[in-house]
Amino acid sequence: MRLVVFTMSNEPRRFSFQDSLEEILGSTNVYFQPPENVKLIFPAIIYTKRAGDYRYADNRSYTRIQGYDVMVISKDPDFVDTLDIPDRFPMCRFDRHFVSDNLNHDVFVIYY
Repeated sequence: MRLVVFTMSNEPRRFSFQDSLEEILGSTNVYFQPPENVKLIFPAIIYTKRAGDYRYADNRSYTRIQGYDVMVISKDPDFVDTLDIPDRFPMCRFDRHFVSDNLNHDVFVIYY
């Protein structure tokens, strides 16, 4: 019987991801799954977890990369173009753009 030990190794990785997003934005207005009562300051980045990417061998998962939905919110419709998000994350794709409450939302899917 093989013993599998689970660690909290994703937490430091998420914190590193947060630091990278703050560096890209140039401020600390980066929020991970913020509750509704948090007052956001714009421009801002909100990110949430999504399904990870698994690689399999010998009928087992041998690696997993965490996925995130990353939303850049700004009043300026061209603000996201000033950020180098796709250049900073090799496993990144632009998902969609929409406007809500007169704010521009650009959503990326990033595996980190």
